Amino acid sequence: MLTRRILFFSCLLISPFSGHTQSTGTRSAESQKRPNNLADTQQQSNGNVQWASRAIGVSSEKKGEPYGEQYKASQALGRPSKLPNTGESPCAWAPFYADGTADEWIQVGFAKPMHARQVVIAENVNPGSVVRVLAIDSKGTEHLIYEATTIQARPDPLLRLFPKDTAFLCTQLKVFINGAALKGINQIDAIGISEDSKPVSVNLSISKDIPKEIKKENLGKTVNSAGQEVAPVISPDGRTLYFTRNFNKANIGASDRQDVWYSTLESGVGGNPSGWSEAVNIGSPINNTGDNAISGMATDGRTAYLINVYRPDGGMSFGISKSIRTKTGWSQPVECRIANNYNLHEKNQLEFCVSPDGHAIILAVQRKDTKGDRDLYISFQKADNSWQEPVSLGNVINTADFESSPFLAADSRTLYFTSGGHPGYGNGDIFVSRRLDDSWSNWSEPENLGPAINTNEWDGYFTIPASGDYAYLSSRSGSLGEDDIFRLKLYPAIKPDPVAIISGLVLDSKTKKPIASEIVSTLFGEQKPLTKVDFSPETGEFKLILPTQKTYVLTATKEGYFPTIETLDLSKDKRFRDIKKNLYLAKIEAGQTITMREVLFQQSQFTLLPGADAELDKMVDMMETHPTMELLIEGHTDNQGDWEPNMKLAEDRVRVVKEYLLKKGIKPDRIQTKAWGPSKPIASNETEEKRKLNRRVEFTILKL
Repeated sequence: MLTRRILFFSCLLISPFSGHTQSTGTRSAESQKRPNNLADTQQQSNGNVQWASRAIGVSSEKKGEPYGEQYKASQALGRPSKLPNTGESPCAWAPFYADGTADEWIQVGFAKPMHARQVVIAENVNPGSVVRVLAIDSKGTEHLIYEATTIQARPDPLLRLFPKDTAFLCTQLKVFINGAALKGINQIDAIGISEDSKPVSVNLSISKDIPKEIKKENLGKTVNSAGQEVAPVISPDGRTLYFTRNFNKANIGASDRQDVWYSTLESGVGGNPSGWSEAVNIGSPINNTGDNAISGMATDGRTAYLINVYRPDGGMSFGISKSIRTKTGWSQPVECRIANNYNLHEKNQLEFCVSPDGHAIILAVQRKDTKGDRDLYISFQKADNSWQEPVSLGNVINTADFESSPFLAADSRTLYFTSGGHPGYGNGDIFVSRRLDDSWSNWSEPENLGPAINTNEWDGYFTIPASGDYAYLSSRSGSLGEDDIFRLKLYPAIKPDPVAIISGLVLDSKTKKPIASEIVSTLFGEQKPLTKVDFSPETGEFKLILPTQKTYVLTATKEGYFPTIETLDLSKDKRFRDIKKNLYLAKIEAGQTITMREVLFQQSQFTLLPGADAELDKMVDMMETHPTMELLIEGHTDNQGDWEPNMKLAEDRVRVVKEYLLKKGIKPDRIQTKAWGPSKPIASNETEEKRKLNRRVEFTILKL
């Protein structure tokens, strides 16, 4: 049977895929397998267990990766990494020799002294080798709590001891094993104590409320073939599926070379999706005679991120490239230059994903500070568009086994990845974790996606469109030949936070023709930009993704035009939204009239509402840039109430606007005002929504 493969060129990785049979990566820092921000006392299925938090001493340690923490004493700390499954793991302590000596030992300490009514030792390989256990109290006195009379294999990987003497406070445990008694490697996954005498059990951390049935739907013959389809990348709008195809005669290089292909979701009756179109080779320059693979698609749907660097001589080298789709096709891929980017071993492919805002890349690579084979790192884009040196995502995510195939959802918070170091069902399961703050190093404890998604083999390449309705992944089970692409309906517990896609054109307010511009989004009331995208008439509409349940300010700018500012209130939206919104820019020229949509007032009052200052400050900037400019500011109201009070209200409102500009240093002789009250409506006054349009402030450039 054919497998995922690794190809090399001049010792540089060409293909992003491997057989995934024995990969490694890591979790520990110094003496801790689990991070400090996770409680040492964990609620298991039937009792509180305090797992060891520090390694005090060890007789010997098996050699793992040169720079990692594999098999070290630190891997016996924290909660079990392998159990309830068994088998060898770099995330558990192992003595130096496979068939060890008769007096191997490990000594660990606990953060909180405890009356140990129960001691739990997790042996993930060859359970039964523990021959003696000493408990040590706060004074350093040793208490013998277990000594084996015979040595024999034990089916249960958990050794549970119930000491007779529980009067003292246990601070440390020293565990002795006879490595020579049971043939093969011996390992200890975790060591814990409990004040509860009810036998402890260990369970997987699985996402809650998993449906009884999760159906993996094969995308069919238009997408899948008898060859291999892997690494799906779904566009943010969910309508274009990119993937990597192998063992296909239509590939540009050769049938056994990898190419990027794509398929689109066709519309049927009433515009509803009818199925995926026949897959098409994306062609040159993305595909060439080498191995080509796609790993991400930007929010705009026209920027593809690719494995490898495309060299001028036509060859490929280690790294990341991007290509932009124009009206004439895809551009030549250009390198994303990441400072000090490398993989320690040629065998490890580069896998990565790009954040929705395009300013961060999460990479699965092995570096000198990696805990095992591959860890997940993050690299941030710099002002010159190059990228910073990758920094580890930390010990909650990374383990002493491998972490791979990362995918960051559209909410920029929910991370899906494959790991061999978190407890699972096979030799690589898919997990979900959520970013808890803006640091990119504080993550929730990863949750296994469960047995309906994860198998006893390697599972990965999870990708989700912005709508968050379906997930796409690669699997061999139920395929048409080799690996195929499947999709499954996401259940709420593992869905990312809802987002909105905002898309549209930027138009000249007079000519209604598209104009190239920059669009920036900020949280309402804040100045720091969240996302920044460019709109180009050549490539089509702008697109940006924003999490719902918040209020944003969109600002479109273009030199020679007055910036347009619009508030986008998503605070009450709890589901995905697809919003079409055109933005209009008014050219800075004499005679131009501009409506200040964000200069709003309280109902029937002339007090400026929060957010008005942003647009007024833009007016100040414009007048400072053009020192001879003179303006006419006009105030309008709706028709609710009597005429005279409305006229007075309009006068007060333009006065407030003028006073704001004067306080910013604009001379009074450059500003004229006029109050129109309800006499010049631009919409009917039949509904409140229409009346809002009539309650406005406008300015006209009298002189430039």
